[in-house]
Amino acid sequence: MAKDYYGILGISREATDDEIKRAYRKLARQYHPDVNPDPEAHEKFKDINAAYEVLSDDQKRQIVDLGGDPLAPGGGGGAGPGGPGGAGPFVGFQDIMDAFFGTAAGGAGGGRGPRPRTRPGADAILRLELDLVETAFGVEAPITVDTAVLCTQCTGAGTAPGTHLATCETCGGRGEVQSVQRTFLGQVVSSRPCQACQGHGTVIPQPCPTCAGDGRIRTRRSLTVKIPAGVEDGMRIRLAQQGEVGPGGGTAGDLYVEIHERPHDVYSRKGDDLHCRVTLPMTAAALGTRLTIKTLDSEENIEVKPGTQPSSTLRVRGKGVPHLRGQGRGELFVHLDVKTPTKLTADQERMLRDFAKTRGEDVAELSKQGGFFSRMRDAFNGH
Repeated sequence: MAKDYYGILGISREATDDEIKRAYRKLARQYHPDVNPDPEAHEKFKDINAAYEVLSDDQKRQIVDLGGDPLAPGGGGGAGPGGPGGAGPFVGFQDIMDAFFGTAAGGAGGGRGPRPRTRPGADAILRLELDLVETAFGVEAPITVDTAVLCTQCTGAGTAPGTHLATCETCGGRGEVQSVQRTFLGQVVSSRPCQACQGHGTVIPQPCPTCAGDGRIRTRRSLTVKIPAGVEDGMRIRLAQQGEVGPGGGTAGDLYVEIHERPHDVYSRKGDDLHCRVTLPMTAAALGTRLTIKTLDSEENIEVKPGTQPSSTLRVRGKGVPHLRGQGRGELFVHLDVKTPTKLTADQERMLRDFAKTRGEDVAELSKQGGFFSRMRDAFNGH
């Protein structure tokens, strides 16, 4: 008796190609051996796969509609699912291209072979915030990483203890199935990854209960990263093979630690040079003074010469950030702001006026006729 392929997929005889594909995908997610280890589910999945192979081919579907079974011996359908007479899914222009560039026309193709379960892992990135002193002189910083690591129970195999991978019955371990199609170019054979094993050629009858067949689990790890002296904001430190372990226990990717430098209370950084601002009283700028500057790693005495003007800059050599590559350090630049008093007592004002007179700087004359501003006006007017 012919199988009810429509009933297996739960569709009507008037179902379109898209409805057939949707029904197959829905049932495959439910009964695929990788997600449902029940032996009865495995048998049901084989029927589901066979029904899809038949109903997705117009010639075989016509045999079913006439009451026959194209997969039965003598049923007029040739070989079973995946064989030269079976029809594969997603038939179209790509099948014709595969016939010329992937498999041979009119016969058995060369094939691409099964897809390996073990694949390299992805890289990971971690943000690490450091102080200016830490980026300047280096530090060994502890970090915590959440990544995929090798499953300790199955060591990457993905199978439950005491079990092993099984050869896929649909593709016979090849990882792909072939289909024959008649096109305007003639009869061609095309290959597609086996949907039963996802192209691996093997299935996992009993997945590992710890990793669910993936061969890896996510966990939190503690590491120590050595930050070299002189790193800058935005730089990345590479830790080889400390990233994600790949599916099936594949080689781990790399871990990149991205440096983010916190703002400093006193210093701003431009490359390997440091900058800071110091406010001086007007009298100290006029008479000269000595400043004690606390650098990142020492104290420096800086001489301010008499008559220093506002916005002057003093340079302290070799007190910046160590060079990342090479010897030496950057410079420290001290920018001076001269502060003028805003409120004066009567005695202070009198002393300043007396000081101005001794220098020939009569302040009152600046606003009188013929004074400083008057002379400026005359100069611009050509007088």
